[in-house]
Amino acid sequence: MTHSYARSAEVADAQASGSPVVALESTIITHGMPYPQNLEVARQVEDDVRKAGATPATMAVISGRLHVGLSDAQLEALAQARNVAKLSRADMAVCMAQKRTGATTVAATMIAARLANIGVFATGGIGGVHMGADQSFDVSADLMELGQTAVTVVAAGPKAILDIPKTLEVLETQGVPVIAYGQDALPAFWSRSAGFDAPLRMDTAAEIAAAHKMRARLALPGGQLVANPIPISDEIAPEVLAPIIAQAQAEADAQGISAKAVTPFLLQRIFELTEGRSLTANIALVRNNAWLAAEIAVEMTTQG
Repeated sequence: MTHSYARSAEVADAQASGSPVVALESTIITHGMPYPQNLEVARQVEDDVRKAGATPATMAVISGRLHVGLSDAQLEALAQARNVAKLSRADMAVCMAQKRTGATTVAATMIAARLANIGVFATGGIGGVHMGADQSFDVSADLMELGQTAVTVVAAGPKAILDIPKTLEVLETQGVPVIAYGQDALPAFWSRSAGFDAPLRMDTAAEIAAAHKMRARLALPGGQLVANPIPISDEIAPEVLAPIIAQAQAEADAQGISAKAVTPFLLQRIFELTEGRSLTANIALVRNNAWLAAEIAVEMTTQG
């Protein structure tokens, strides 16, 4: 059977030798920040994974072909590309069939990682249940993907713009373990605490890797969500963020912004209202997650 994806030379070499690999998404490149900062951050995150002992596999669809790992030239081209689709489970295959280019969200990156037999994925924050979802039914496909695709996802918790208690309820219904790393409190993206404890806690990469392998032995579907708190020096306090998020949400509601447009709009307005601090924090937490994901991937390889 021919693979439905192409591996970069670096990823192919790593997998051939049984070395650890970490999946990375690409929407942070195409939809997260402008060029050339997006390229600089993408290279920085890939290097963080390498320094921690693993190989990065940035996922993207380029001209209809799913790529598991990008060459530096492909990374640079993607960072400057226009009209790149933002891919999730629903539209990934259509984008490929139409020979288009698309960047992978959490759900699409998990699908790509599963196809390529990569067990760990580092991202910024997951999507979830949006405020007002009782009326809009706006619930991210990331949550359902976590319930069915066996990849351990390292994030800084749910994005702070979400209804976090409802997001946790959906994850619990989907049977997804939500594990706070190194603390009891559930982190909330830019802040180290959402104001309540996570359902589970683990303090080492080895424990997280062992739990991933135990789920496989039990034939449990779905992955794990590891909520890794942002470094203290980069945190934005919840009391600073709360009124800013509320203002951005009110503006989105007033302008009738919905569906896939909500998150980019909110993140852009929060960037403006925090005078850039939110983006600085975002970069710090993504890098922090890359380190932990690489450590988990190393442990998975070591544990056999």
